[in-house]
Amino acid sequence: MAGRRRAWSIGVVGLGLLLPLTGCGGPTAADSARAEVQRVLDRRAAALLGHDETAYGATGTRTAYTRLRALPLASWSYRVTAVRRTGAGATADADLRYRVAGYDRAPVDVRRTLVLGRTAGGQWYVTAERPAARAGQQLWDQGTVTAARGAHSLVLGTGGAAADLRSYVRLADRAVPAVSGAWGTDWSRRVVVLVPRSLAGMASLLGSPAAAYRGIAAVTTGEAGGSGRTPADRVVVNPEAYAGLGDPGKQVVLTHETTHVATRARTTAATPLWLSEGYADWIGYLGTGRAPAEAAPELARAVRDGETPPALPGDADFAFTSEPTALARAYEGGWLACRMIADQWGPARLGAFYRTVGAHGQRAGAVEEALEKVLGTSPREFTARWRAYVRAQLG
Repeated sequence: MAGRRRAWSIGVVGLGLLLPLTGCGGPTAADSARAEVQRVLDRRAAALLGHDETAYGATGTRTAYTRLRALPLASWSYRVTAVRRTGAGATADADLRYRVAGYDRAPVDVRRTLVLGRTAGGQWYVTAERPAARAGQQLWDQGTVTAARGAHSLVLGTGGAAADLRSYVRLADRAVPAVSGAWGTDWSRRVVVLVPRSLAGMASLLGSPAAAYRGIAAVTTGEAGGSGRTPADRVVVNPEAYAGLGDPGKQVVLTHETTHVATRARTTAATPLWLSEGYADWIGYLGTGRAPAEAAPELARAVRDGETPPALPGDADFAFTSEPTALARAYEGGWLACRMIADQWGPARLGAFYRTVGAHGQRAGAVEEALEKVLGTSPREFTARWRAYVRAQLG
């Protein structure tokens, strides 16, 4: 259920703003406005980090300060990329980079648009801030953020009390050590969970249509921010689908998503979705006592009807817009492939296989080489064993 999403906006600057207003080679009006706006945003960021509401208010609207009060921040900074004059005011494009204290190793990097006014004395101030075009919302765009902390987790929501988030904390705090026990401890061992008010709120955070996530209980998304380091992941919950699960199902979902957080640095373009999703489900179901036919009901139904899949599911089979039964079979097939590796080669080999595939760097040849190097088998033999395993477990 992991996703990688990046939205870019291209600002169009009027040609008139590019004409120098001073001598040849001197600063332009656009350069001057951009530098002045950057200074305002620098002061605004410093006031937010310093918990100085008065200083923050001196730079413009205080709405974001109020909404962000519960978010523990280690860093917060803007980099202005364009300024467009609009009569007495201006609109600015900026890159916002921030880190949540104690959780993010690398910053989240998002594109923002700010609307600014100007005083009679020529001072810029912020009147509004919103996501840039084609960029997803941040949680505080949807309302005041509430927070609940656990031993290994930080759960952030909007529109409710922190007490309402405690059930998520309990499940996330169980998920983190469960993932570390199977994957290892070479990750942050902390997870940030976002709980918007609705499916529509979830979709807005992800910058996608709500229809793409209907029936999906949660996803994990990471923003690399161009840093080249482990990205800052967020588990984003669909409260409508999540509420329909029993407690065991809710635990499986959060453990699955936490696995994506743990494995992110070793998940690359070389990693097929049957492996990344199957591995997350494998850890999610560990210790639940669920029989294969219970955990894979759609694939079990297909096997009973004599329709054992001829091959491992492809990436396209995992699209959220896929037909629900086909999507379920894809996840179940990936889970059984990883379960088979753990059963027949051992859990340590499964983890080594995952890491070896990701280390290949490109899709072509990655699985084939890892099958031979780690498991001593070929794609053809592996597929045949998987099909036999599926029939044995579900038939």
